[in-house]
Amino acid sequence: MIRKRENSFAIRAGALSVLVHGLLLMLLLFSFHWKTVQPMSVAQVELWEAIPAEKAVQPPKPEPTPEPPKPEPKPEPKPEPKPDPAPEPQPKAEIQVKKEPVKPKEEKPVKPKEEPKPEPKKKDEKPKEDMLKKLQQAMLEEDAKATQAAAPKTGPAASASPKVDPSEVAKYIGLITNKIRRNVNSQLCGSGKPELTFNLNLMPTGELIGAPRLVKGSGIPACDDAVERAILQSQPLPLPTQPDLLAQFRNLELKFRPNE
Repeated sequence: MIRKRENSFAIRAGALSVLVHGLLLMLLLFSFHWKTVQPMSVAQVELWEAIPAEKAVQPPKPEPTPEPPKPEPKPEPKPEPKPDPAPEPQPKAEIQVKKEPVKPKEEKPVKPKEEPKPEPKKKDEKPKEDMLKKLQQAMLEEDAKATQAAAPKTGPAASASPKVDPSEVAKYIGLITNKIRRNVNSQLCGSGKPELTFNLNLMPTGELIGAPRLVKGSGIPACDDAVERAILQSQPLPLPTQPDLLAQFRNLELKFRPNE
């Protein structure tokens, strides 16, 4: 019994191995058949001759440049004729020149240099004190003359003493005012109508004794200074020559309106 079973197993195993080997053989055959290369189809092709290429146009050959003309041979310079030999100079007679005796130069007397003359000293300006004294003396003399002219006289001529004409006083005040106004910078006084009052001490020549004194200002300091400068620039002021009329201007209180 045991042997029969073993034989049956052996038969089965043999059949399986045969089957497996058969499958493997089929697979191998199939794989060979799959890898086989199909033969390429050969086609007949007619060969044509190549088209002849066009000949390249060759550039024109450059014309040969003409050779420069050969320089003409320069004519050979003719030899210059040799100058005739100069005649030998004849020996000159020796001339003895008598030398004059050299006279001694006369020495000129040297003049002594003139010393520069000292410049004349300028006159020293007189001190102000002396001028004031002389002016005061002149004013006193003028006052004395005026008082003598105004003093009552005995006799019939006593009633004929001269009087000061107010129109003459106004005339000279106008002349003084106009001269000062020409030197005033009116732009510093604004556009209103400012009025200033100055006290002036005057000499008979029209010059000021001292600086003008401001009695009443315009309220504009720049305007006050401008008028004061104009008064100083206007010297000498025009004054009358009559003694009795001049006495009215020695101590003058001047009202001034720069914008009129």
